[in-house]
Amino acid sequence: MPIKIPNQLPATRTLRQENIFVMTENRAVTQDIRPLQILLLNLMPTKVDTETQLARVLGNTSLQIELELIAPAGHISRNTSQQHMLAFYRTFAEVKNRTFDGLIITGAPVEHLPFEEVDYWPELCEIMEWSKTNVHSTLHICWGAQAGLYYHYGIPKHALPHKLFGVFQHTLEGSNYILFRGFDDSFWVPHSRNTTVRREDIEAVPELKIMAASPEAGIYAAKTAQGRQVFLMGHAEYDRDTLKKEYLRDVAAGVDIQLPKHYFPQDDPNREPLVRWRSCAHLLYGNWLNYCVYQTTPYDIGGILHGVRTDD
Repeated sequence: MPIKIPNQLPATRTLRQENIFVMTENRAVTQDIRPLQILLLNLMPTKVDTETQLARVLGNTSLQIELELIAPAGHISRNTSQQHMLAFYRTFAEVKNRTFDGLIITGAPVEHLPFEEVDYWPELCEIMEWSKTNVHSTLHICWGAQAGLYYHYGIPKHALPHKLFGVFQHTLEGSNYILFRGFDDSFWVPHSRNTTVRREDIEAVPELKIMAASPEAGIYAAKTAQGRQVFLMGHAEYDRDTLKKEYLRDVAAGVDIQLPKHYFPQDDPNREPLVRWRSCAHLLYGNWLNYCVYQTTPYDIGGILHGVRTDD
């Protein structure tokens, strides 16, 4: 089944070229199916890239998805045209009276700031509070995961001595986590961040369970009961060249940046990076949609407000 996205969204052409089944709004109106309503809060500066990356992994499943995009109302994007924002994005105020099967909160390049100093922090707090009643399952990514852990559980982030940058090997911390059903004993995920959360802080919260971690990168995935909240510290959705673009951008800007680890063959930035995380990304997001959303969300989406689950 396809992912439904706006007719003219740049991701539409890209995903069709990759043979991912995309359904435009015009065709969707003829379907007699209740698609999963997924809301994407896109906090990344390169919004088109992020839209495409997440639409790719969400669309490569057997489920029909209707993806809607929002961004903070008071924040002006400097890297995405206002024309694009006006055409494809809504504000939280426009959707807050609705319910959604899933919400994805992306990362953001604001790690150097205390959470309270981020200009859209009050609105993000409002969205995260709203998600507890109006969203069946919320997936937080990278800084979005750190923000969620801080807001919901008071878990602080900590600055790293050096940027965690590269593709790192992870292992599971148990065999019964449905979010990682079908995974190998070890798997690779890209990371690009300057802050981290500590294992002991997460383990001190009874509601949270650590699912996967890396000796080099630390905690990767944690969740609450029934997958209502999922926290991912890395970027399984990244393209082959995302870390390369980031590295070359920083080099051009004169930033003292290390080569991304385990990424370029023989650490040669002139060689094409080897992708070792694509299957992980598709399986991870497919599992989230299937087990944390589709299998347990009510057919009457309004039932989410009353805590209705089909596995109760």
